[in-house]
This record gives sequence, structure tokens and C-alpha cells, in this order.
Amino acid sequence: MNIDEVKELLTQFDQSSLTEFDLKEGSFGLYMNKNKVSQKNVVSVAETTTVEPIVAEKASQAPAVKPAAEKNEKTVAKPENTEEIVSPIVGVVYLKPAPDKENFKQVGDTVKKGEVICIVEAMKLMNEITATTDGVITEILVNNEEVVEFNQPLFLVSKGV
Repeated sequence: MNIDEVKELLTQFDQSSLTEFDLKEGSFGLYMNKNKVSQKNVVSVAETTTVEPIVAEKASQAPAVKPAAEKNEKTVAKPENTEEIVSPIVGVVYLKPAPDKENFKQVGDTVKKGEVICIVEAMKLMNEITATTDGVITEILVNNEEVVEFNQPLFLVSKGV
């Protein structure tokens, strides 16, 4: 599939009433989604195959595509005495118990193992995410109402404090 065919598919998808589109052709895969939250776990083609760069004649009109390794994900350098608290599911993270309330925890707050530190909503179910260790929150790695992936780091907790 060439770049013109992909552009044509994007245009047709954008003008259609479809909310999701998945195409597989040999080793090529294309997934498009108009929903705020995807109901599908997708492995990026860039993660599974080698992709040769495509030079477009009108580069200013072509959308910028980042390889999976360069996506807007925070890379966390984890100190020896620190534990990551990760999302067990794909969903929308809520750092507050309600829109008009304060965050469950702030940087510098002490947490106890089992204490609720945020909520991840998946398919209209609210899942409480709890601290996996006693310690102090040293970093919050996500924003309120951000879509998070499975196993994505949410918090860094300094243990033994």
C-alpha cells in the first residue's frame, strides 16, 4: 500500500460515519479511531516490523508520524530506592475523586500500601489504583483525565521513608 492510498483511506474515513477502521494487508496494518478512548489494544506496526521512511513530495501537507519509541511518553529514570506504580488496565486516569475535589495525592505526600492514589475508568467501570508500597510520592507521571495504557507508569514512590 502506498502513501497515496493511505491518504485516500484517511480522507474517506474522516468523511464517513465510521468510528473505527482496522485494515491488515500482509505485513501492513492500519488502525484508525475517532473515539476518545479505544476499545482495542493495538500493537503498533512500527513495533513489529521495520519501516522504511517515506519521503513525500509535499511534506508540509503530510501528517507527522512518530515511531513508537518516540511517542509522547515519559521515560522514567528510576532511582534504586523508588518503585513505579503502573496502570493495570487501559483507560482514563482520574487523579481526583471528583471534579470539584483535590487530588488523591500530591508530590511529597506519604502513602501507605493499599491506599487509593487514583482511579482508572475503563468501559464505564471505575477501578481504584492503590499504592503498592509505603513511601513518599516523588513524581506524578500523568495528567488528570489522560488516557493511559496497560502497564504505563503513573507514579514514582520513594520507598522506606
